Amino acid sequence: MIDIAYSPEVAAAKSAGKPLVALESTIITHGMPFPQNVETARAVEETVRAEGAVPATIAVLGGRLHVGLTAEELDGLGQAQGVAKLSRADFAACLATGGTGATTVAATMIAAHLAGIDVFATGGIGGVHRGAETSFDISADLGELARTPVTVVAAGAKAILDIPKTLEVLETSGVPVIAVGQ
Repeated sequence: MIDIAYSPEVAAAKSAGKPLVALESTIITHGMPFPQNVETARAVEETVRAEGAVPATIAVLGGRLHVGLTAEELDGLGQAQGVAKLSRADFAACLATGGTGATTVAATMIAAHLAGIDVFATGGIGGVHRGAETSFDISADLGELARTPVTVVAAGAKAILDIPKTLEVLETSGVPVIAVGQ
């Protein structure tokens, strides 16, 4: 079994049966420069709190899965160099080798499920890249959406992707896509 380090806020919420929302950490390490990355992560966490849930930002720190980050951990991750970008393929290796990694949509779903968190919010999911008919560049996020029982709330697939092909893969994989107002 994976040893999970829960932040005090997340541990208290789990004990009290409060709603939890998982958040990915790649935006912190691979999406923006410091300090905007940490400021954005904190703003997202505050938005979750304002809606009555407890945010659980997920990352691997020193080979240990962290569900919910303290202010110090968030700052440290935001300034760290050489942080791995984790998906299903390298998640276990990072844990086993004592590495530090930020979770993509796929890895966040896996970790959220292991932690008993049913809902995950993110800006955008990965999908089928343009030219995938020759490159086969398809995000592991799509397979995870079909495999792991976590509800993902997102703005949609990232705009740089081939959206029609992404939707086709999701439909073929049995993943329901529900739009606001539908």
